[in-house]
Amino acid sequence: MTPIRLLLVDDDPLVRAGLALMIGGAADIEIVGEAADGGEAEELVARTRPDVVLMDIRMPSVDGLTATERLRARADAPQVVVLTTFHADEQVLHALRAGAAGFVLKDTPPAEIVDAVRRVAAGDPVLSPAVTRQLMRHAAGGAADARQARARERLAVLNDREREVAVVVGRGLANAAIAAELYMSVATVKTHVSRILAKLGLDNRVQIALLAYDAGLLEDDGH
Repeated sequence: MTPIRLLLVDDDPLVRAGLALMIGGAADIEIVGEAADGGEAEELVARTRPDVVLMDIRMPSVDGLTATERLRARADAPQVVVLTTFHADEQVLHALRAGAAGFVLKDTPPAEIVDAVRRVAAGDPVLSPAVTRQLMRHAAGGAADARQARARERLAVLNDREREVAVVVGRGLANAAIAAELYMSVATVKTHVSRILAKLGLDNRVQIALLAYDAGLLEDDGH
């Protein structure tokens, strides 16, 4: 099995050393490089071609948000998992909107960080629905009504079945659970998710969840 290629990005060398120690023991993950800021991360991504980047959100020079936007705009974009010190961080929400696949707290147990890297590499959701909603509620602010109108307008391009799938994706379910709930095969779920991403011009499932939340669909869903 080809190992997952991982790049570590944090301005604190002790944090990088700790992460390397925690993750280095996993046989299926290869740490291909370490960077001290977002600018260095961009250079290393071009050189080492990682599958996943574990990225601190707050760094001097080029921060994690800017770096995430730039990396996700690349043709060979790696998946980005954001590192943060606390849940309710508006910078994290901005990073998710920019295409990050999820986030983990710096004090997360090592096994869970390793699991998050594996899940992102496999295309599975990393964020629990509860944490995602807590974060979005915190950062919604006064522009919520305008954002809801824009989100509903964007979602209007989806057919009824795609809209159903988008709502369940928004609740953080993996493909097998979506298939069971909506009585379809896993392959059909993947096809619907791919179509939703293409129609809406989105990068990943997290952005589908954010859009569904903005549109108020998760509140209407009753879960």
